[in-house]
Amino acid sequence: MAVKKISWRCMVLSCYKTKEETEKCKPKKEVTKQNSFQRLSLLDLSNPSSTTLSEDLSISLAGSNLHVFALQELKLITQSFSSSNFLGQGGFGPVHKGFIDDKLRPGLKAQPVAVKLLDLEGMQGHREWLTEVILLGQLRHPHLVKLIGYCCEDEHRLLVYEYMPRGSLENQLFRRYAATLPWSARMKIAVGAAKGLAFLHEAENPVIYRDFKASNILLDSDYTAKLSDFGLAKDGPEGDDTHVSTRVMGTHGYAAPEYIMTGHLTAMSDVYSFGVVLLELLTGRKSVDKNRPHREQNLAEWARPMLNDSKKLSRLMDPRLEGQYSESGARKAATLAYQCLSHRPKMRPTMSTVVKTLEPLKNFDDIPSGPFVYTVPMEIDSLQKEGKRKEVKKRNGHRHHNHQLHQGHRHNHRHHHQDVRPPTKSPSHSDSALRHNNHTNGLNSPLRSC
Repeated sequence: MAVKKISWRCMVLSCYKTKEETEKCKPKKEVTKQNSFQRLSLLDLSNPSSTTLSEDLSISLAGSNLHVFALQELKLITQSFSSSNFLGQGGFGPVHKGFIDDKLRPGLKAQPVAVKLLDLEGMQGHREWLTEVILLGQLRHPHLVKLIGYCCEDEHRLLVYEYMPRGSLENQLFRRYAATLPWSARMKIAVGAAKGLAFLHEAENPVIYRDFKASNILLDSDYTAKLSDFGLAKDGPEGDDTHVSTRVMGTHGYAAPEYIMTGHLTAMSDVYSFGVVLLELLTGRKSVDKNRPHREQNLAEWARPMLNDSKKLSRLMDPRLEGQYSESGARKAATLAYQCLSHRPKMRPTMSTVVKTLEPLKNFDDIPSGPFVYTVPMEIDSLQKEGKRKEVKKRNGHRHHNHQLHQGHRHNHRHHHQDVRPPTKSPSHSDSALRHNNHTNGLNSPLRSC
């Protein structure tokens, strides 16, 4: 779907520009009422309690099919944001599940939703909320999470999204006590996320996502990937500009090295971040893991030198897959990840090229036959071995005890004057019970490092 021609850079950035700079963003007189929101003053945008902001948003996003909810309505559908409906906590604030029935809004079908409450203690929260409303109010794509509506009432700022039942890729991939994602699902997720990024980069007014990571990729019941959390998104460079200069923001382990060093943001910055996520899908490791040896803590730095070596590839693959993956597909995906992680931005492929490369890998059928085996985490394996060792020791103790009793009785028959006392019975050993804690999240916005 084509992007609607509503410029939103001026709307958001006017919060932080001087009066003279803001004048440049003002529309010409012939601009229709549809774009009147661009004329909001610095005070209107910087004051979260502005009484005109909701009206201005409604006018500017007319035709976007976004619903404007009252705070009382959102309390009703989430049972007053009860703890039983809590989905997760992110950098923006808490997220609760709700259910909209067909009586709440004419034309709005009954469906489960995720309601995100924005924390307005800092100006950045309001700015990101505004960016997300404006951006997702204009963009629609199968691999972008759908924004159903928003609430802008007094100081309250909320967003209402479609509900994604499988939560984030981060939860699905790194949850400790659950069956691992199969190869086919991982490739489907990679393709879907790549299509979402390609759509943003190739839109009529290109958008740089700037915070591509596993926790911002949400999954529906069929593992269809959708990008969420657009608070850090930026317009791409215009005219002859090669990059956008901006304050460095994002998440450690995913941000491109040249962006961290210079603050120069391009679409290739997103490509690097995609390479990190693709690497996470291949290896089952987090982008940054402080629990690993020092040289392995940064996934991209550790793994990239081995991605082009087919002999070392098996060492990188997620052991929880138990070899149930396409070797030829893994080699192609590893080569693609190597290219995306290039330290030279111009050497990285475009996201449309990434999509073309990954698309066939979903259907590779050279996966070794055999049952899928779930690998028990090391902690559980060690506890089970300890339990078995204690059980063997217990049985051996009983055999030794019976042998002593038998010898004692024989000795009693020969020497009746001796007092033979059976040895004290050793205490029994019980196996430790293992409890599994499942953590489920919906939409989330983890803290970002600047």
